[in-house]
Amino acid sequence: MLDKNKQIWFIGIKGTGMASLALVLNDLGFHVAGSDIKKYTFTQEPLEKAGIKVTEFDASNIKDSGQVIIKGNAFKNDNVEVKACEDKNITWQSYPDTVEEIIKMHTGIGVSGTHGKTSTTGLLAHVLGEAAPTSYLIGDGEGKGVKGSRFFVYEADEYRRHFLAYHPDYQIMTNIDFDHPDYFKDQADYTSAFQTAADQTQKGLFVWGGNDRLRQLHSAVPKYTYGFENDDDFQVVDANRTTAGSSFTVLKHGQEIGKFTIHLFGDHNILNATAVIAVAYTENIPLRDIQKGLLTYQGAKRRFSEKDFKDINIIDDYAHHPTEMRATIQAARQKFPHKKLVVVFQPHTFSRTKKYAQDFAEILRGVDKAYITPIYASAREASGNISSNDLVAKIPGSEVIDLDNISDLTQNKDSVIVFMGAGDIQKYEDAFEKLLK
Repeated sequence: MLDKNKQIWFIGIKGTGMASLALVLNDLGFHVAGSDIKKYTFTQEPLEKAGIKVTEFDASNIKDSGQVIIKGNAFKNDNVEVKACEDKNITWQSYPDTVEEIIKMHTGIGVSGTHGKTSTTGLLAHVLGEAAPTSYLIGDGEGKGVKGSRFFVYEADEYRRHFLAYHPDYQIMTNIDFDHPDYFKDQADYTSAFQTAADQTQKGLFVWGGNDRLRQLHSAVPKYTYGFENDDDFQVVDANRTTAGSSFTVLKHGQEIGKFTIHLFGDHNILNATAVIAVAYTENIPLRDIQKGLLTYQGAKRRFSEKDFKDINIIDDYAHHPTEMRATIQAARQKFPHKKLVVVFQPHTFSRTKKYAQDFAEILRGVDKAYITPIYASAREASGNISSNDLVAKIPGSEVIDLDNISDLTQNKDSVIVFMGAGDIQKYEDAFEKLLK
């Protein structure tokens, strides 16, 4: 249990979720510190700015008393601090268990789904924060705690059913497209996890009406659909998509709530915004605050993040599943309708690449030029019986690209180049940007 009289020690504090959680607890007045690998990660800077001590793993970091230990999911007893806990018979708590404690302190709102969690969580936190103190926990390394906050908004990750530790007041579910084939047996197994998450929601469930699996979920609390269809409880109408973003009107059961504008691109962002509007409206957030929050939101890290280099626009995006890739490509076409569209795609895990090879190929055949990096082998999978060459063979005109031939990208003039993937694709992006500079 969290205790302000004890040090909160994070084993693996630089993980994206763990770093976010550490920031939240630090802001809420807890004494936070932790350990991790020496290698620099993008989550380090916010921790350092917050004055949170970060050291390398060492058994001496684990004390006999006076600590609450939070252990990252990736660490087992081959980690020196985990082993020290076992040797001293010290119990730890998980990231999800700790998040559940914070949920219970607030009006908790979870955002789950195969895609769109980070973007929607960030947008929801920003919008609610216009009207009331709001703490949040986002999977891109961001977290903020506000003392006395009314709301706690968090990203609910379905991997290994981690989100089943949570019992929020409200939950947004963006979609249920099969993912994580290294853990879930099949679509039915995957969907069952979301059904359980729905069962654990206390006040209201908000689901995208365009996803049949979400429509079929049972709910003991009020369940609302959002989307473009006439039978959606919160319906988008009069959508206008431009190179500056999108404007649209939202109706609830046919009655207009208001008109809204976002400086975000693609239909998926209109849907994410509508989910946020639905929750905020249900919690009686004033319309002007909802409109202002949507208008001023700039987007989440690694979600269609843009840099410009003369005639080349670079987009950095986390997309690594077919649905996400289609959404990102649609957004790029909306913002840059007259430019050549180039995609540098890093497949993420061998099992996912094998599962969706045909989808990846179909999607990338639709862009002007596709480059495929070597498959990112995560800690979950060291190898597999598929390669990037297998994908390239299915996509006419595509190429395998690595750091050795990254200069090939410079041939693409007057282009928007989208780097997409969930691994370490930024090393390719950084190398290319150095060439442009």
